[in-house]
Amino acid sequence: MTAIAIRPLEQVDHADWRRLWSAYLDFYKTKLPEEVYAATWERLFSGGEFEPKGFIAHLDGKAVGLTHYLYHRSGWSLVNNCYLQDLFADPEARGKGVGAALIEAVRQEAAKIGVTNVYWMTHETNAAARKLYDRVARRTGFIEYDLL
Repeated sequence: MTAIAIRPLEQVDHADWRRLWSAYLDFYKTKLPEEVYAATWERLFSGGEFEPKGFIAHLDGKAVGLTHYLYHRSGWSLVNNCYLQDLFADPEARGKGVGAALIEAVRQEAAKIGVTNVYWMTHETNAAARKLYDRVARRTGFIEYDLL
């Protein structure tokens, strides 16, 4: 089995990032304006404490997955929490450990600054992802609500 290479996003990854993030958004039947793509890409490299960050996964030299994550404060802790906001693996790379490797990369990066609470959410119908998540994390039982 070929090793999965995970590393932080770099400016040279723009085309692969765009392709992967677009596929992720398509999966969730979501479209974003061009200015959101541009702003997100810029924020990924701004260096701000609470700005999003990202990793990209390569398998056999091809970019096959990505994740975005960000830190935020909490009233329940003196250290930040880490929200794993987006996680995507190309369909042909699924089942090969890409998602688990990206989650582990975020966990390790958060641990470097003392953050132990890494969390995320997914849609209840995303059975394939939930199978992975049930294996690598604990389900908290919390239900999300949004004010629209």
